[in-house]
Amino acid sequence: TDPITDIAPNTANSGGRISIIDGANVTSRGICWSTFPNPTIADRKTNDGIGTGNFKSILTDLTANTIYYARAYAVYSEGTTYGNEFSFITPTVDIDGNIYNAVTIGTQIWMVENLKTTRYNDGTDIPNITDKAKWAALTTGAYCWYNNDTSNKNPYGALYNWYTVNTGKLAPAGWHVPSDEEWKTLIDYLGGEAGSGGKLKEAGSSHWKMSVFYPPTNSSGFTALPGGNRSVGEFLGLTYVGVWWSSSELFGYYGWERGLYYNDNTVTRSYYEKNIGFSVRCV
Repeated sequence: TDPITDIAPNTANSGGRISIIDGANVTSRGICWSTFPNPTIADRKTNDGIGTGNFKSILTDLTANTIYYARAYAVYSEGTTYGNEFSFITPTVDIDGNIYNAVTIGTQIWMVENLKTTRYNDGTDIPNITDKAKWAALTTGAYCWYNNDTSNKNPYGALYNWYTVNTGKLAPAGWHVPSDEEWKTLIDYLGGEAGSGGKLKEAGSSHWKMSVFYPPTNSSGFTALPGGNRSVGEFLGLTYVGVWWSSSELFGYYGWERGLYYNDNTVTRSYYEKNIGFSVRCV
């Protein structure tokens, strides 16, 4: 079975290679898939010709935000045989039409991009507050783009205050903003706070300021980005730091967050005033 590529919310590409099976004629071949492991030709399948050799397949009518299992099949005179199995996750589409990919890390599934929706999942607009004095005085939900510049929407996503997170309506269906404990589960799986930063950060220097002493590897696939923050109205740290809210609060005044810095492989844990703007990842 060929690896699954070009995964979209409703389609994906694959294929395979059929070798000679005891000289028997291959009368049907393709990819079969299901939401359960070990799919068979009784499940959804493509029909990509006959005979041996290479073939290409397009998987259609997939559902967004779903885990699928797929493998090649060949029908021949002695029955049906199957290739190796691949699993994949179709991207999620938020209420604004933004697409998010996902990665499995340990027992969790995380989005690969920062959230960038401008509306709650019930369709209500999230206020876009550009004035720094108004932002600093907020006690309700709001978002902004770094430097109030929409060109920072991609790839860094939006900066949200904690009040937005606390509505419970920020994440697309099937997702939620992680609690402090869920962040801990992720970081513990990767080896703990002291050494997980490089495993989480996007590799290379396309977005992160490069550190020769702490080069990021993104070995987890999390692809953390340095979206900076909005602290009491001022924008700080783009390309230097990424900070993500959790849904957990402290004493009613602060929210817990997790931070990554370009010049360190430590994942920090701290609490900040709820009116500060941080990035959001969903789990």
